[in-house]
Amino acid sequence: MFEKIPVRALSDTVAQQLLKQIEKGTFARTGKLPTEAVLAQEFGVSRTVIREAVSRLKNEGVVEPRQGSGVFIVERAGIRPLRIDYAEAVEPSAVVQILALRRAIEAEVASEAAMRRTAADMAAIDAALAKIDAAVAEGDDGVAEDVAFHRAIAVATGNPYFLKTLTFLNQYLEAGTVVTRRNEALRGDFARQVREEHAAIVAAIRAGDPMAARNAACTHMYNAARRLAEAGICR
Repeated sequence: MFEKIPVRALSDTVAQQLLKQIEKGTFARTGKLPTEAVLAQEFGVSRTVIREAVSRLKNEGVVEPRQGSGVFIVERAGIRPLRIDYAEAVEPSAVVQILALRRAIEAEVASEAAMRRTAADMAAIDAALAKIDAAVAEGDDGVAEDVAFHRAIAVATGNPYFLKTLTFLNQYLEAGTVVTRRNEALRGDFARQVREEHAAIVAAIRAGDPMAARNAACTHMYNAARRLAEAGICR
């Protein structure tokens, strides 16, 4: 039923092939997927790869695990889930496009956070920013910490749909962030700019200024794209 796949991008490839089979009607609608062990054998991969692929489909609303029963296809009355090819997401041109998507979402997220954040939210945002600094100081790229920082701002909006959207996007934002942060780490001036841009977003949220927060978030995303172009990574 399934094709053997190469080692690279295993979980994404498995997820794509599973989705194709689901859309073709290979499995009964709202039916049960084969067990993890069976899928691992058919794809010729480890159970960990299968688990990650199923987790991706779960995040996209395609399947749902039921404790003690297995993994079932979700009936959505013909509504197709949004998908982004992970392998494409790390391509330079796609990184720029994802930055544009981030700009639209995170500008509004920052604005809402400025209006609705609590003292506890502000403390969480400050802590997340400090973790980026700590990671960079230790020589890490700070990718996970950067994603967590933006998620902390989304939490401060109090809007669960921002969180749901970012939960979906995080797997792709992280791919793009790897490219942007590694690029920024190559130059000290880039690293300083990123730190200042993050600080500007935080300051605007702390001040309760939604317009300034929106502008600071937009500036951060525009500058991230500009830095990629200056480094010759994206033209």
